[in-house]
Amino acid sequence: MQKRVLFVAIVCAFGGSYLAKLLLLNATQIAPPALPVATPARIVSLAPSATEVLFDLGLGDRVVGVTRFCDYPPEAKQKTDIGGFLDPDYEAILALKPDLAVVLSIHDVAAKRLGELGIRTLVLEHRTFDGVLESIQLVGDSCGAGPKAAEALGTIRHRLAVMQIRMQDVKRPRVLISSGRSYGTGSIGEVYVAGRNEWYDDIIQRAGGVNAYQDEGVQFPNVAGEGLLRLDPEVIIELVPPESMKGSTPEAIIAEWNALPTLKAVQNKRVFVLSNDYVSIPGPRFIDTLEDVARILHPEIDWNAP
Repeated sequence: MQKRVLFVAIVCAFGGSYLAKLLLLNATQIAPPALPVATPARIVSLAPSATEVLFDLGLGDRVVGVTRFCDYPPEAKQKTDIGGFLDPDYEAILALKPDLAVVLSIHDVAAKRLGELGIRTLVLEHRTFDGVLESIQLVGDSCGAGPKAAEALGTIRHRLAVMQIRMQDVKRPRVLISSGRSYGTGSIGEVYVAGRNEWYDDIIQRAGGVNAYQDEGVQFPNVAGEGLLRLDPEVIIELVPPESMKGSTPEAIIAEWNALPTLKAVQNKRVFVLSNDYVSIPGPRFIDTLEDVARILHPEIDWNAP
């Protein structure tokens, strides 16, 4: 259950979700405060995506605490538990004597509290594609790993460039991304879909598609029945982290869409499930999610070509 709540919370962190959209509407943007000249030696992370950035830049040995949901890379699970994504344990954090806490932009309450406790924070914006890229360099520059960050960004941008070259002049299908619904019911009820101007909207566009949901305002709208029929997507992609399968299978999840047989995606058998653990984490592995979606949208491309 906690993992399911985390998936929703992580989605909130980069666009909003059905569980915490009100929190995001009231959240304030926090400008990263000036960091001390000394390179941080004891770092705590309040988000799985931030933890992944830190470890990816070779800073894992300086990380002394992470949330109970930070389980990648495996080494992160060996770090001290500092509580939840939205309910950190401030006593546990203080006991670690950190000189830096890495948080996300929705952690306005936590950032304020940490500041009151005398702990400096580095705020990352992980609600957009560009924000994640910028955060990698920000962490590198702030923690003495600038060259490593530049190297990581170079690799990501190269992979992006290769994708864009291969997708020149492709026909862009209308895509619906489902970020959550009830599974195992044998039917389709309420579906929380990726809206406009957020993380998954970026993924769809950069992977060579068009978001089937075009209304502005609600970033993770709740759509059901007639709404799904009006959207009539050509491709449906279900994002189902492994812990959310609840004993189901990708095949069973796909089969539930047969309850809406008039949808183009159903008629053309273009309903897919992505269940890798990284699909809900806007960290350095977002490029893997992007490539997964691009392969789904454009099977006509030889993705294995040199």
